[in-house]
Amino acid sequence: MIKLFSFLRPYRTSVVLVVVLTFLQTMSTLYLPNLMSNIVDTGVIKGNIPYIVEVGALMLLVTVLGGVAAVFASWYGAKATAGFGQLIRTRLFTHVENFTLHEFDQIGTSSLIVRTTNDVMQVQQLINMILRMMVMAPLTALGGIILAMYTDARLAPIIVVAIPVLGIAIYLVMGNGLSLFRTMQQKVDRINRVLRENLTGVRVIRSFNRTPYEIGRFDQANLDLTDTSVRVFQLMAIMMPMVMLIMNLSTLAIVWFGGIQINNGTLQIGKMMAFIQYVMQIMFAVMMVSMMAFMIPRGQASALRINEVLAMNPEITDPEHPASPAAETGQVEFRHVSFNYPGAEEPALSDISFTANAGEITAIIGGTGAGKSTLLNLIPRFYDVTSGSIFIDGVDVRDTSQATLRAKIGYVPSRAILFTGSITDNIRYGNDNASEEMVHRAAEIAQATEFVKEMPSQFESVISQGGVNLSGGQKQRLSIARALVKQAEIYLFDDSFSALDYKTDAMLRSALRHEVSSATVIIVAQRVSTVMDADRILVLDDGKLVGIGTHHELLKNCPVYQEIVSSQLSPEEIA
Repeated sequence: MIKLFSFLRPYRTSVVLVVVLTFLQTMSTLYLPNLMSNIVDTGVIKGNIPYIVEVGALMLLVTVLGGVAAVFASWYGAKATAGFGQLIRTRLFTHVENFTLHEFDQIGTSSLIVRTTNDVMQVQQLINMILRMMVMAPLTALGGIILAMYTDARLAPIIVVAIPVLGIAIYLVMGNGLSLFRTMQQKVDRINRVLRENLTGVRVIRSFNRTPYEIGRFDQANLDLTDTSVRVFQLMAIMMPMVMLIMNLSTLAIVWFGGIQINNGTLQIGKMMAFIQYVMQIMFAVMMVSMMAFMIPRGQASALRINEVLAMNPEITDPEHPASPAAETGQVEFRHVSFNYPGAEEPALSDISFTANAGEITAIIGGTGAGKSTLLNLIPRFYDVTSGSIFIDGVDVRDTSQATLRAKIGYVPSRAILFTGSITDNIRYGNDNASEEMVHRAAEIAQATEFVKEMPSQFESVISQGGVNLSGGQKQRLSIARALVKQAEIYLFDDSFSALDYKTDAMLRSALRHEVSSATVIIVAQRVSTVMDADRILVLDDGKLVGIGTHHELLKNCPVYQEIVSSQLSPEEIA
């Protein structure tokens, strides 16, 4: 929690003003009971009308000043805490952007969303309360105790008994509340995950008629969160009746023992009323502490979750002194590369060695789970190799910066991801400086021009969130166009032709060969027809490189490739 306070540094002035204005507000509040007792004892009882007017005007002035101070304290407090929340969210987002895929998997997407939104809001509200009450509550309590004892020390034992009792009760509630609030945030994570899965997988859910099952799953997560919330708020609900009970019993005791002293002539009525006001202010300070006790456990639980993300160091980092290649051709070389996913018993890749040269198309084929996508993900350093090395233009990818490395690469993932915006915006995502002519050229090579021109606004047509208003093949072609407009040295296609028909696939590969003739192209594919014209084909089986060569060479000497080909092509096509 203390670490997060460093984000308030840019708002030091606002914080100082909040403290000063809150101090003035508190002093005006403590000054009023004394003025009130003087009016009662000197003005009302003794019938001194001018004194009532004089002191009443002073009370009005003090009240106005206290009100103005409270308004501006709230304004500056809101400014500081809103800025604090903005900085925390920005820092979280920036930090998460540096995470590897392993860190994303470790925390979970749904949890990261909750931590960046709900958890930051909880801490922000707690900071706002602390800024106001860290001055007001202690000063009100201390000032109230001193002034109450100055007014009549014989009634002070009432305060001595009431405050420790209330303090112990607050401590017990806080101790039980922290663990419950941490659990509740985990339940929020879970309900967020279930809801996100339902929204993104709505087509699958409906196609399998699993809506009742998903409703039950959501209800279970919702009830789980509700039960925990009920337990938390039941615990916190004890606080207010407890404070009110002690306040009322304290007032009753003051009136009882104060009335005896008034009857004996040792205490004036105004003094007793002032004492009651001071005790109320002391109790009000304790109530503020109890409100903080309500917020602190949840805020602390949220702060721990935020710090957990900020304290997580990405596994993949840039070297202190990045190396630069002597020549930039885009050559990719694997030297005895092996890779294990964290926690996996068996390696996903074992002793892979090959070279992909500029101006050549290297294709990768193999069965499901053979390690094709894993191999491709190692090139842009989405993961780091377990052993061995990957070189680009003769430089180990671990010895260059990630930004420099990925600037060389045009990447098309297996799952076509598009963003809300126009078609032009999505293609230009690969190159902010791309001209309109470059955008249209990339779309033409990717065989996307035909369906784009049929849309109402053509290249300015808006793509819905996730590209739901496009087919799978259309999304793939736009993803390919986005990579092509980058004009990179290396192009990685991760099964990016699977949703295309054979005719479009052939046309796209033909146009692609001419357009990227000087670049290094690596294609992962399931279809033999997609890879058979490649300059080099890598055959993977269970994470091992079992064959390398052209289509005709592999047909002669690679049993795994022969099996794949025979499962997809007829004997006439093979011949």
